Amino acid sequence: MFIVHVQVRVKPESIEAFKTATLANARASLREPGVARFDVVQQADDPTRFVLVEVYRDAAAAAAHKETAHYPVWRDTVADLMAEPRDSVKFHNVFPGDQGW
Repeated sequence: MFIVHVQVRVKPESIEAFKTATLANARASLREPGVARFDVVQQADDPTRFVLVEVYRDAAAAAAHKETAHYPVWRDTVADLMAEPRDSVKFHNVFPGDQGW
């Protein structure tokens, strides 16, 4: 599995608009064959902070996600809603699953 954590800080006045756009993107993402999971979490003590936990079957599926019709719509919609540029961190699954070691 190839996991991406996208960390976002949203303008306080844009929280609901961000959630609406991001949930639409997450629902569409779950229909992609290479997406195993797509979570949207909001920080409990700071509602302006979100993490998108994107779990792809492999790195190629993550690249394919950016070529979908819905991804650029989300990207362009949320651009002005963010308080700062989003950041992403990429991971490889260690457990559970057979990692070949």
